[in-house]
Amino acid sequence: MPTMPGLVSVKTPANAPPLRVSVPDTQQQPPRTPMKKTPSSTPSRSKPSPGRSAKKDSPGVSSSAAAVPDVDDPSLDNPDLGPFLLKLARDAIASGEGPNKALDYAIRATKSFERCCAAAAPPVPGGSDGGPVLDLAMSLHVLAAIYCSLGRFDEAVPPLERAIKVPDPARGPDHSLAAFSGHMQLGDTLSMLGQIDRSIACYEEGLKIQIQTLGETDPRVGETCRYLAEAYVQAMQFNKAEELCKKTLEIHRAHSEPASLEEAADRRLMAIICEAKGDYENALEHLVLASMAMIASGQESEVASIDVSIGNIYMSLCRFDEAVFSYQKALTVFKSSKGETHPTVASVFVRLAELYHRTGKLRESKSYCENALRIYNKPVPGTTVEEIAGGLTEISAIYESVDEPEEALKLLQKSMKLLEDKPGQQSAIAGLEARMGVMYYTLGRYEDARNAFESAVTKLRAAGEKSAFFGVVLNQMGLACVQLFKIDEAGELFEEARVILEQERGPCDQDTLGVYSNLAATYDAMGRIEDAIEILEQVLKLREEKLGTANPDFEDEKKRLAELLKEAGRSRNYKAKSLQNLIDPNARPPKKEASGKKWPGLGFKF
Repeated sequence: MPTMPGLVSVKTPANAPPLRVSVPDTQQQPPRTPMKKTPSSTPSRSKPSPGRSAKKDSPGVSSSAAAVPDVDDPSLDNPDLGPFLLKLARDAIASGEGPNKALDYAIRATKSFERCCAAAAPPVPGGSDGGPVLDLAMSLHVLAAIYCSLGRFDEAVPPLERAIKVPDPARGPDHSLAAFSGHMQLGDTLSMLGQIDRSIACYEEGLKIQIQTLGETDPRVGETCRYLAEAYVQAMQFNKAEELCKKTLEIHRAHSEPASLEEAADRRLMAIICEAKGDYENALEHLVLASMAMIASGQESEVASIDVSIGNIYMSLCRFDEAVFSYQKALTVFKSSKGETHPTVASVFVRLAELYHRTGKLRESKSYCENALRIYNKPVPGTTVEEIAGGLTEISAIYESVDEPEEALKLLQKSMKLLEDKPGQQSAIAGLEARMGVMYYTLGRYEDARNAFESAVTKLRAAGEKSAFFGVVLNQMGLACVQLFKIDEAGELFEEARVILEQERGPCDQDTLGVYSNLAATYDAMGRIEDAIEILEQVLKLREEKLGTANPDFEDEKKRLAELLKEAGRSRNYKAKSLQNLIDPNARPPKKEASGKKWPGLGFKF
């Protein structure tokens, strides 16, 4: 039976704290976008966007809808009421009254501003006066932030979509900043909903507005470029991320001292991008330069985090002794500065466990896994569930590779449970479910595998996912369906995977070729011989003209094509040999009635 193609790992970020509810100051400049500081090779992007900070969950706050105010109240026409209600909303948050009370004030304030805008005189062409228009935009931003604080992200989207249409950047910098802030906040909210493509589109539009207002080389533009680059990394669009990160570096070099902290942050992100693209030498160079800048600034913990990243690069280059030295150096710093039970210590244990596994020292690897698990099982206050889930996921991969799939599955299930109630983690959960599906498949638990893949596919569809990873998951779900003799369903999944992988990877990619092969076998099993022949001819042509014939699959595909050509035009009473290459000989088909033609040994009606 052919082995199942490996899953592409989902690089999902550990979320920073959610948005804090605050009334935006339209004159405030966006703060620096922080880099993720956990010592991990997984690319990540901090969540707070320029111009906004993070919220805290209010304990005991109900997510039920606030009482709907009487929007027909004539007092809402008073132009002084909107600012007063907006202040009350802010005070309600600050005093601890809770987001529900603030939501009531914000809804009323927004309605008041809308009425004032409708009653105001039309703006003078080229005029810069914001008037009630900017007040309305700010009120919509606050309203959306309160919805987010209540975990009602879907309800935050319509106010933000309205907010980005209110200001007119042509009317001056105040309008431009309001439009920029609206696009960035909408991007953050969509990101929390897992709608990464829409989120990135909002960030791109925000950056465009900012550049038009401030120019190409303003330092604030550099910060937004880096923020968008981190979003591209999250979406695994590494070429776009690299282009923007280079621009950020140029801006910071022009406006900052040599080896500045801003430049160090840019280089750390560039190292992540280079590592993801397999350019390890350049990644190492960026990390060394970033480390030198951090050392000069006395940032000991940041130096240790960079040492972990340097260790990851050394491990990728098979320079294991240097990797151990980097990890141990970072471990010493983390233990002394953060404590021996801090999650950053556990994360270094995981890196060492992976290293010793790769070098065949399985006893040492298991020992470090157990040390990390002890920390994750009794987390210190302040440890986020994302940190724990990420660590457990990495440890599960080690257990899986040493042939302990049951233990690996337990860790993945625990990770998934930790994340299931966290907003913005649906894509991460889908990645975990896809990995579980692969393990179930290798264990011969095909029904469990199909269910895991189906759940992952549902989440990815809801997020609008169209990436190559989605295509790979569809292909693997199709293989699980084949083992369950659900051939029609498998065919549909392979067809959808084919379209996505052709678009994302091209016809010559190995994953795309694998789907072609699976689809041909499925068409053969369904009696669609001409379709199967057409696909196999296409595959053989690609291999002969572009990929070469040395691949061991070439002879197998050539033989399968010859058999199909031989069978073409004959009675359809034949063995579907292509499908037999996919089906596990130990899989038991469902019982069928005796009537009708069947494929010998497969239990299928033809």
